[in-house]
Amino acid sequence: MIDWNIQGRAHSCQECARPFLDKQPYHTLLFDEKSGYERFDVCESCWAAQYSQGATSRKGFVSHWQGVFEVPPPRPEPIQKETAESLLRKLAGLNEPKHGAACFILAVMLERKRLLKVKDQAQRDGRRIFLYEQPGTGDVFTIADPNLRLDQLDEVQRDVARLLEHGLNPPAEAQPPTSASNGTIGTPAGHAESARAAPPTEPTVVC
Repeated sequence: MIDWNIQGRAHSCQECARPFLDKQPYHTLLFDEKSGYERFDVCESCWAAQYSQGATSRKGFVSHWQGVFEVPPPRPEPIQKETAESLLRKLAGLNEPKHGAACFILAVMLERKRLLKVKDQAQRDGRRIFLYEQPGTGDVFTIADPNLRLDQLDEVQRDVARLLEHGLNPPAEAQPPTSASNGTIGTPAGHAESARAAPPTEPTVVC
């Protein structure tokens, strides 16, 4: 099962194919398909005509929300150190189980900074999935709750701090022992209360 991924906001309505204009409202539908979560963005007109009635009853429906399309800003100049968001994107792209706890902590960090917003929660294969949206780009991150215990937070936080400082390929002397996040981990219910109670120790980074 894919525990986390990123799905970008469409640049045009996926029903009528008309390009979205800057500041144009749109609707997002999320469905649970065999291959994972599938995102579907439609304009107000198509929503009113075809989806406002009965869309939430369709097979596999998970969530619906409204957004406002923003023309993507120019790409920033490359920087040496990772930001919390750039690191989360890289780890989510790898989709390796050993990075699951780090992805979750990074998502919580970005939510605290109001750079990600929780749009909804879902259950998949007995696991809680948080649906985050990056408001500026409209990208959706689906992050599985690793159920971290309080006694595991310090090691995961150190792992996150190391990744922010050195990236995914640190110098040999900077590499720590294998992280405990490779094992079975767990968090109390209530959207990462333990992680929120003990926020990661963050190096100075631009997020």
